[in-house]
Amino acid sequence: MKKTWWKESVIYQIYPRSFKDSNGDGIGDLRGIISKLDYLKDLGVDIIWLSPIYQSPNDDNGYDISDYYSIMEDFGNMADFDEMLQGMHERGLRLVMDLVVNHTSDEHHWYQEARKSPDSPYRDYYFFRKEPPNNWQSIFGGPAWDYDEVAGEYYLHLFTRKQPDLNWENPKVRQEVYKLMRFWLDKGVDGFRMDVIPMISKYLDFPEGDFSDFNRVIETLYTNGPRVHEFLQEMHEEVLQHYDMMTVGEGVGIAPDQANLYVGAQRRELNMIFHFGHMFIDHGPDGKFDIVDFPLTEFKEVFNRWDEAIGEEGWLNIYLDNHDFPRMVSRFGNDEEYHEASAKMLALLILTLRGTPCIYQGSEIGMTNVAYDSLDEYRDVESLNAIREYREKGKDLKELLRILHVQGRDNVRTPFQWDDSDHAGFTEGAPWLKVNPNYPKINAQTERTNPNSIWHFYQKLLTWRKEHPTLIYGTYEEVTKGDERLFAYLRSDKDHTYYIIHNFTGRAQNFDFPDGDWALELSSYASTTDKLQPWEGRVYRLTT
Repeated sequence: MKKTWWKESVIYQIYPRSFKDSNGDGIGDLRGIISKLDYLKDLGVDIIWLSPIYQSPNDDNGYDISDYYSIMEDFGNMADFDEMLQGMHERGLRLVMDLVVNHTSDEHHWYQEARKSPDSPYRDYYFFRKEPPNNWQSIFGGPAWDYDEVAGEYYLHLFTRKQPDLNWENPKVRQEVYKLMRFWLDKGVDGFRMDVIPMISKYLDFPEGDFSDFNRVIETLYTNGPRVHEFLQEMHEEVLQHYDMMTVGEGVGIAPDQANLYVGAQRRELNMIFHFGHMFIDHGPDGKFDIVDFPLTEFKEVFNRWDEAIGEEGWLNIYLDNHDFPRMVSRFGNDEEYHEASAKMLALLILTLRGTPCIYQGSEIGMTNVAYDSLDEYRDVESLNAIREYREKGKDLKELLRILHVQGRDNVRTPFQWDDSDHAGFTEGAPWLKVNPNYPKINAQTERTNPNSIWHFYQKLLTWRKEHPTLIYGTYEEVTKGDERLFAYLRSDKDHTYYIIHNFTGRAQNFDFPDGDWALELSSYASTTDKLQPWEGRVYRLTT
């Protein structure tokens, strides 16, 4: 397997609006990030993925871009960006930008021109139709075709009404995308995380969808369109191959057997994707707000299936949460009785599976989901759309509040908890989103002063991973199939074999070793016993 810097690195995702506010307006900004670069360096991460900072009316928190060449005023200006990028590079950190090119804002110059006339040179930058050609629904709720009174036609938006989809069939659109990519790469950024990239090619016959299973519609109608690989190979030819850079695609809708079409070493498309197998695992037929239970065996099988599908040809991004999904310790661990233990165990999991790990801001201090008391405290467009729908249909609002406590995107967008001062040290003003009330107990200052904390365990793991290339390039084999308590696997290469085992229960568990003599390398607990303690993770090394 070819060795590269992006396989050996660990990504840290910053959600700028919620990371650190420098000027007291309640909104995180670039100067706030600059002030915390030493914190990131000390933690031991390598790559910073920055969620969108481009000019935007902020209908979908920056994922609706009105100018790809400017910085959102809330976040600062281009001078701040240049200083931030220089500061990252001086500390050995690389920067990956969010590339959002399936859609723009409806306030983008292209769309504003497109809607003026059917004869506009920008009209074909988007999808306009005299009547909705099908029954497609927006991922955020409501019809995916909306009438634009100025345009006199319906336009396609797979996300919010203010996010019209770009028409990649138009070669001028593609050249505009390549131009903006070169702009940022020439400034020195080190790569792109590509938002919903499997959606850029549309099925132009616009077939009807069966929305009794929304996730299935996404997989079969909204993604993996007929020209997606042609477009990505053209992007590679025109832009990607000319820079020492990293690409990671948001792999929504990609099935395991399709993965290497995107990331196979010979395909000349993307370096890696992050899949949604475990992110949709608790979604029922009606989507994420239709919550269902899942067994540990199903969770494990997701990783087994994807690792087998990727094989030696491709590469994956390993993660358990990000800006779109609930906090990992609340979703996959136990954020109450075993908060610290399960947070550490999950850290061990993402840093020892095969692939490039991604840590979402706050996971390193064990930040949890937030349970706001009122629907009025929610800010995310997905949450607001759900609230409106529930009210219009007379559905149970108390039940929706319970669902948002579990699945709402606001859970991961609460301000970073830096210390126990007002607003968790995030801002001196009123934060744009209410801080999680548990910040006096869970915050970076407390974590960094405790040598046995979650933060220090992350720091230890990040150092340890760099010293053990077997954990990067070695093979993966699960050895606890069928076990609903334990998740264990072997990571092996010609030099070493490691046995990594995790207890996904709140009880001590007996466990067996594979054949051979095994020495304890590390544990997520300060001391170990004969049994795996509740939510404990361990690494053993084969000695003979």
